[in-house]
Amino acid sequence: MKTNLIFILLLLCAVQAYPSDTYLANIYGRETRSLNGKWDAIVDLYEQGATSKIFLNKKATGHSDFYEYSFENGLRLNVPGDWNSQKQELKYYEGTVWYARHFNSEKETGKRKFLYFCGVSYRCNIYLNGRKIGNHEGSFTPFQIEVTDDLLQGDNCLIVEVNNRRQKDAIPALAFDWWNYGGITRDVMLVTVPDLYISDYFVQLDKVSPDVIRARISLSGNQKGEVVQLKIPELGKTLRMTTDSVGVAQGVIHTKLTRWSPENPKLYDVEITTTSDRITERIGFRNIKAEGTKIYLNDKPLFLRSISFHEEIPQRMGRACTASDAGQLLSEAKALGVNMVRLAHYQQNEYIVRRAEEMGIMLWQEIPVWQSIDFTSPETLEKAKKMLRETILRDKNRCADCFWGIANETRPSEARNAFLNELLKTGKELDTTRLFVGAFDNVYFNSESKLFEMEDPFIDKLDMIGINKYMGWYAPWPLEPEKCNWKVALNKPLFISEFGCEALYGQSGDATVASSWSEEYQEKLFRDNLKMFRNIPNLCGISPWVLYDFRSPTRFHPTNQEGWNRKGLVSDQGQRKKAWYVIHEFYEQIRKKDIVNLK
Repeated sequence: MKTNLIFILLLLCAVQAYPSDTYLANIYGRETRSLNGKWDAIVDLYEQGATSKIFLNKKATGHSDFYEYSFENGLRLNVPGDWNSQKQELKYYEGTVWYARHFNSEKETGKRKFLYFCGVSYRCNIYLNGRKIGNHEGSFTPFQIEVTDDLLQGDNCLIVEVNNRRQKDAIPALAFDWWNYGGITRDVMLVTVPDLYISDYFVQLDKVSPDVIRARISLSGNQKGEVVQLKIPELGKTLRMTTDSVGVAQGVIHTKLTRWSPENPKLYDVEITTTSDRITERIGFRNIKAEGTKIYLNDKPLFLRSISFHEEIPQRMGRACTASDAGQLLSEAKALGVNMVRLAHYQQNEYIVRRAEEMGIMLWQEIPVWQSIDFTSPETLEKAKKMLRETILRDKNRCADCFWGIANETRPSEARNAFLNELLKTGKELDTTRLFVGAFDNVYFNSESKLFEMEDPFIDKLDMIGINKYMGWYAPWPLEPEKCNWKVALNKPLFISEFGCEALYGQSGDATVASSWSEEYQEKLFRDNLKMFRNIPNLCGISPWVLYDFRSPTRFHPTNQEGWNRKGLVSDQGQRKKAWYVIHEFYEQIRKKDIVNLK
């Protein structure tokens, strides 16, 4: 009874996070028209476009009028895509770019229309036919704007003002170790739905029970008494529900099913229908929990064989933004032998999440609360909470998402603790079926106890503790690796969320000298760290940093980095370094022996 009450409460909170009459769950399951392609663009270096009202897109028609701008016959940019990788002169550009395109539309009786942006980096203003209709802040979450009454019959002009300038109150803030890509970096769509449509739904296996599916479905318009049908054909199950006074229908299905796992990534076709709307979806069902010092998937303990990657295709030095991009990144991760990916350090696009689900890859997905966040700012806290809400809302039906990460490499302080407490509270109001995690870089070697230790009061509030520790790179070895013992969060599952070092592919050198930047040094460092990990009693998994070399303006070495973080197991050209084979061999041993604990 208590479990049922908790689930109902979290679902009630989830629907309140976004107005049910404007939210659109599962955008790829709806009637959409792509607005991707070539967009006209104007680079606004001094940010005078708003003052000049270029969003009106006026044309000179008389003898005396003229305008000092034109979208036509100038710069053109791919959408989705970042501007930095499309034009050499925009490689380092941070500022405003205006995007414009025309599209045709028709007025349809009984229909509502929305503009849906899967991701714009970092802040944007949206103009339709010369009028501002919305704005958004945050590069990595989607947003939608209803345009039913704003669309014209026939030609419409859509203009998007995009700015990626780093700011202190932004998330991430002024400094971060990846490229600050700007632009309309994910899909744009015009969505058509009925007047009364299926706004949102949460269909998921019970937190504990392996044979109880709980469903909560929201309709737009707070319509009471509407019949909603949930059907899972393969299971032979149909659930009929009726909406309450706020347009919400809830129900439970009891059934025997095959649970999703990395070994068997089973997905079921799910249909949700009303008298006016229908959505189809593929959903997997699984149970995930932390108990003692172990992680359990479907009641079975497992060792997390993970890797991290950025949402970047290094070979073209640009954002990953398509289904084929997702396949490239995840296929290389799968070849390494993973059962999990830590998506670093921000919410990655829906193609990646859905493809991971199909491939049987668990995900740690985090929001970019990273190092230099202003924890004293109430405005920054509200932005972080909004980003977490938007992340959970988008992906709450994705079974691959097993871990919500709320912060990376933050240091204890009264302000930080209060900030993260509020963020964690927000997350748990929306979803208690997944595990909440964070990554920390404040483990230190205690010279008196001869142990690696950590002092951070916030870790007690999390389900699993991630530790970023670069032994042999940013920290020298205090003892031989096999003699290094850990005493960190002993009552929790401990996950090594980052370790490694930089190496330039093809560079040979002394395996004992860090400044050689050699594959041999990286290879030895990985073997040494694996020796140390055997002395962590509560270790539940590891995630080397990182799969591919990635772009970062903070990397200054002129010959070994050249604006790249070289910690990848794979080079920016796709070549596997010697360390790749070390981890591949280790993961194969873990997989074949079904090891849960290295001790």
